[in-house]
Amino acid sequence: MKPAPAPAMYWSRAVTYGSTVPPALRAHTGVVLHGIMYIFGGTDKQGDFGSLYTFELDTFTWNKPEIRGDMPPKCRAHSAVVDEQSNKIYIFGGGDGPNYFNHLFMFDANTFTWIRLHPSGQAPSPRRAHVSVIWSQRLYIFGGGDGIRALNDVHVYDIRNNTWSAIETYGVKPEQRGYHTGTLVGDRLVVYGGSDGHTCFGDVHVLDLASHHWHPVAVEPPVSRLSHASVCVGSYLFVTGGHDGSRYCNELLMLNFVTMAWESRRIYGHPPTPRGYHSLVLYDSRLFIFGGYDGKHFFDDVFVLDLSSHAYLPQVTNFAIELP
Repeated sequence: MKPAPAPAMYWSRAVTYGSTVPPALRAHTGVVLHGIMYIFGGTDKQGDFGSLYTFELDTFTWNKPEIRGDMPPKCRAHSAVVDEQSNKIYIFGGGDGPNYFNHLFMFDANTFTWIRLHPSGQAPSPRRAHVSVIWSQRLYIFGGGDGIRALNDVHVYDIRNNTWSAIETYGVKPEQRGYHTGTLVGDRLVVYGGSDGHTCFGDVHVLDLASHHWHPVAVEPPVSRLSHASVCVGSYLFVTGGHDGSRYCNELLMLNFVTMAWESRRIYGHPPTPRGYHSLVLYDSRLFIFGGYDGKHFFDDVFVLDLSSHAYLPQVTNFAIELP
């Protein structure tokens, strides 16, 4: 095999360790906190799961830690987001087949304890396939579906005050959708893709979390995706996998936040097979993919994309998304 030039981005399937590994899953969540990826929930052809697994990203080692407290029920298509200040993970919503949830659980990574929260105020309606982010000690929820229709509402949970509230937004809202991605970039939520059950979207919308104003962003050409995964890397949105309305994909998409245009790079190695409903995290200049589904097969593999600064320069770390 011809070696990749240095530096370059490079895909590889990870050799993992540990005696307790998660099953092949889709519609689970994966988040990273202090070098550990936490995988929770998901489903396979037999049913849903309610277990939590950890993956040490430096040693590639799986564990299933002993957990205490009031554990969430089995679920899929929920959301998970990290509050790094307190070492806590918040799980909202999801479902177990015909049932849709709107419960909120907090996992304390200091004590490995689950706590079910009972906030006051107006909670979001039960849903799954939504997105969530934390900004300024507030947990924002956008979109999803309730089994009857897709949604495009915004709710916020105030972590300090333990209260829910519905948010009135301004500007042009995204169409109702689920299985989109929502990525925090500074003080803005970037929503990309998704589906309303009929159309696979390729649009990009930005919600200014300070003003609650929506801004549609013209990105040409539009690239349709649902059940994909995304992370912010410097001034780029890295998007992996998903379904384009016709087939499952495995290419890496890069949205340049400075030019608001899609870019492509040559990547070496062996990429993941086409899939959606997987998880994606960024840690130490690497992207980690776990699991997913390609319409026939569920996956339990881990793929690693080693990033090279030269592969996506100019790497702008001090930038802002320009909005009208």
